[in-house]
Amino acid sequence: MAVEHQVQSNTIVDVLEKVLDKGVVIAGDITVGIADVELLTIKIRLIVASVDKAKEIGMDWWENDPYLSSKAADNKTAALEEENKKLQERLNSLEKSLETNRLTTAEK
Repeated sequence: MAVEHQVQSNTIVDVLEKVLDKGVVIAGDITVGIADVELLTIKIRLIVASVDKAKEIGMDWWENDPYLSSKAADNKTAALEEENKKLQERLNSLEKSLETNRLTTAEK
């Protein structure tokens, strides 16, 4: 009677699939100093995950970065145009108010 053993094969694809599905966080700090004087600190944070997993945990910065997404650039441009319009209206209102105060003061 032959004894069969199950052989578990983990290929790089299997490992990568599991990592992307669950996500991996690698964190570390590098500190450079001389004679107990800290000169430089570098904080390194690396997250390896699928896009879906990243969105699930609240990471979607690439969708809002105008350098990475044309949609974000268009949204930012529209928001800046709207802000500019409001500021221009406010400036016009303040200038009109100031002019009114000058006329009132000059009449007295």
